[in-house]
Amino acid sequence: MLRKHPRALAYIFFTEMWERVGFYTLMAILVLYMDKVLGWPDGRKGDVYGLFLALCYFMPLLGGWLGDKVIGQIRTVRAGAFLMGLGYIGLAVSGPGRATPFYVGLALIGIGTGIFKVNMAVLVGSLYADKPQLKDAGYNIFYMGVNLGAFIAPLVATLNNAVFRSYNLSFWIAAAGMVFAVVIFRAGEPRLRPMDTKLGAAATPAGPTTPAASPAGPSPRPPAPLSDAREERLRIATLVILFLIVIFFWIAFYQNAFGLTLFAERSTVILKWLRPETYQSFEPFFILALTPLLLALFGRLNRAGREPSTPVKILLGMLIMSLAMGVMAWASLAGGNRDQNIMSPAWLIGTYFIVTLAEILISPMGQSFVSKVAPPRIAGLMMGGWFAATAAGSYGSGLLGKSYSRLAHHEFFLLLAGLMLLAAVLVALFLKKLKRFAT
Repeated sequence: MLRKHPRALAYIFFTEMWERVGFYTLMAILVLYMDKVLGWPDGRKGDVYGLFLALCYFMPLLGGWLGDKVIGQIRTVRAGAFLMGLGYIGLAVSGPGRATPFYVGLALIGIGTGIFKVNMAVLVGSLYADKPQLKDAGYNIFYMGVNLGAFIAPLVATLNNAVFRSYNLSFWIAAAGMVFAVVIFRAGEPRLRPMDTKLGAAATPAGPTTPAASPAGPSPRPPAPLSDAREERLRIATLVILFLIVIFFWIAFYQNAFGLTLFAERSTVILKWLRPETYQSFEPFFILALTPLLLALFGRLNRAGREPSTPVKILLGMLIMSLAMGVMAWASLAGGNRDQNIMSPAWLIGTYFIVTLAEILISPMGQSFVSKVAPPRIAGLMMGGWFAATAAGSYGSGLLGKSYSRLAHHEFFLLLAGLMLLAAVLVALFLKKLKRFAT
């Protein structure tokens, strides 16, 4: 299966993996660091958490513009990596009474992550200009690299905190992850240079192509031809619709490092081998385990002409995420909504399994959808729009997370389940429009 994919994907895979080791080491302990080391109340933690994630996912708009129009994808990736490395060093030297390097570090990481992430996603899409039928699978493989790093990071943080009891050392480890990422990316630059819109002599932008065969089975009757200008407007409108809807998903999803982490710390039995920060390894572990199975399933459905379209996969993901939040509401009721360490870890592990299924169907599929639909001249900017929607959702997750201590726990999770049902309804209402350019 992998032999069909471009060899340059391997360099992107491992670069993204090591960058995510750094980022998710931070995410595994961010709320805990603010709670235990800095001693901040839930309200302040929610504000900082939401603003940081919003910055991470809003900056891709800037990164997309820099990659498309100014310095190209490769140079923008380098700049992002440099800023992230400096940011982790800032966190490493912060502490009680030293909040300034903490804030500056988070700001540098947020900017660096944003401009790095979007251009890596654009480069992935560019690899499949002549193999559009493999694009969904390519983004799934790329996403496995993301989650391999996300799997490793919390384990490293847990081991470090168990042995050295130092959150600051974890930040130094995150900085080391960025060094490895840069080394691998530089090694792969000769293969990636032709894909760069500014550096490549024969750059092939990520955007809609005319495939020989649809990745989702036999193509329906093609729509009536449109003028180039009108088609571009319709493509942009289609993406904007998706961006607005997917905000609800990210509001729920990013409770994995807020509401679910607080539930792990305050309501779940804590074991020597299973601490609050450890739970965030389950989701990437499940992604690594389930993605090959789903790729095999979709491949079989594709050969039978029955593979669901990318928008349909996104709709299924919304419904599954609603189920995950419903499970947490049930768990909260079973535990009497108490902040006592009495709940079985099985509740959270099961929830992360369900969340994983939703994430696989939405996050890489959303990026693949943007790459298919975006007009080629603004592919990076449109990918930035996807991450801007993520920014809005992540900020919303922080705002909503502030109510975790104000609402009964089951009410908090039922609210999230309701938001996901609303998102699913909206995707269903606009499904025909979303499917128009999805092949």
